[in-house]
Amino acid sequence: MKPYSDYDPFAWFYNKYWGHAFTEPMLPVVDRLVLEKLPRRARILDLCCGTGQLAALLAARGFRVTGVDGSRAMLGYARRNAPQARFVQADARTFRLPPVYDAAVSIFDSLNHVLDLRALRAVFWNVRWALSPGGVFLFDLNTPRTFQGPGDHTTSIVQPDHACLVRRFFSPERKLTRWRVTMFRLRREVWWRNDVSIFEKCYEVREVKAALRAAGFTAVRVYQAEKDLGMEGNPGRRVFVASARSETTL
Repeated sequence: MKPYSDYDPFAWFYNKYWGHAFTEPMLPVVDRLVLEKLPRRARILDLCCGTGQLAALLAARGFRVTGVDGSRAMLGYARRNAPQARFVQADARTFRLPPVYDAAVSIFDSLNHVLDLRALRAVFWNVRWALSPGGVFLFDLNTPRTFQGPGDHTTSIVQPDHACLVRRFFSPERKLTRWRVTMFRLRREVWWRNDVSIFEKCYEVREVKAALRAAGFTAVRVYQAEKDLGMEGNPGRRVFVASARSETTL
């Protein structure tokens, strides 16, 4: 499988505008559902860690953090943002780490970028393998409800030395969102342009539960981000907490 590099051109903008924007409202949720229950100096796997803002916050609390991401450029920023953490460049669908982690987290709908259920099951299996006995896995996903309403949406950022245009196209039939990102940066008096397309697959809750069970998780809790966790503006987002305990909570 070729190295995952779709996010490399997007890394500078992601680090500047989006890395903190979702980490800050998500951290209290991770605290409540996972961190409060972990032992001191617990090992945490930050899967699809992006530019490392969550890893930095976790490391500052004394946790031993390993971040995994497929983008070399993203990890370049992550190492600067979270020098106390360890980072590994690897694809979420194929990575292998020893079973030493007390918890794994994957936030900001990162796993929606895994575009089919077979691959999602592979991700879940890889996480299950990396968890120590009793370990827990927290992640969030967009469901189709996230993109209900007008199918297309455009946002922009315009500054004297950079600009970014993000256009969203949603296909309800395929439950697939395409983000078309056009970026400009002024560097050494020359404007540089990059264009990328980023895709998200919206999964139904029942599909995710089945994929978790197939990977060996036997206890699954699902929260509505807006209703249950107070994350305003996230009506279709679901937060999953899975472990391999013998009992099942649905």
